Amino acid sequence: MSGYLTASTIKSLREHRGLTQRALADAVGVTDKAVSKWESGRGLPDISLVEPLAAALGISVAELLTGDVRQNANRAGNLLRARFYVCPICGNVVYALGEGSFSCCGVQLLPCEAEPAEPGKMAAPTEELEPGSAGCHAISVERIEDEWYVTLDHPMRKDHFISFIAYVSTGGVAIQKLYPEQEAAARFRAGMSGVIYAYCNRHGLFSARTPRRQR
Repeated sequence: MSGYLTASTIKSLREHRGLTQRALADAVGVTDKAVSKWESGRGLPDISLVEPLAAALGISVAELLTGDVRQNANRAGNLLRARFYVCPICGNVVYALGEGSFSCCGVQLLPCEAEPAEPGKMAAPTEELEPGSAGCHAISVERIEDEWYVTLDHPMRKDHFISFIAYVSTGGVAIQKLYPEQEAAARFRAGMSGVIYAYCNRHGLFSARTPRRQR
């Protein structure tokens, strides 16, 4: 290890993740100028930012502190880089630590690619949501005591519903299966910063990061 969060480490990991400085700054809760200073060697992130920074970069805290970018190429070694597979016939959900070959009901399953959904931007109760619209698949994530409370303003009909909601972090994965006529909501024990996923049976997988903890 060459040092605590060197400038080259942060920049290499950000570029490997395909993030702009602004995107990384928004994910961590700082300004893009702060990220620019980190990457130019004119400053270092506070120790309190190490956990959310690692989560934003899709790696563990230990991997971030080693500065070994080659370690992070191992997709199977990081839960935030794992994949969901969903059977289109029975709705069975497979969560894998890396890409693999899976089948269910005689169908070869393909990995789901998540589309970003902005947390908290939900339609008003009187607003008519178009199927597949951003409002329909917006994910609201709220911390209530020691739980993440996740809700979507989404139809829960037999022909159009949220099939499952999942919480993924470097500490593990929790999946809550949902069914038509239930509420499009789930509760998870709050742990490290991570990603919330929601799967629509018509439009696929959507994701949003958990809010940064307030100190």
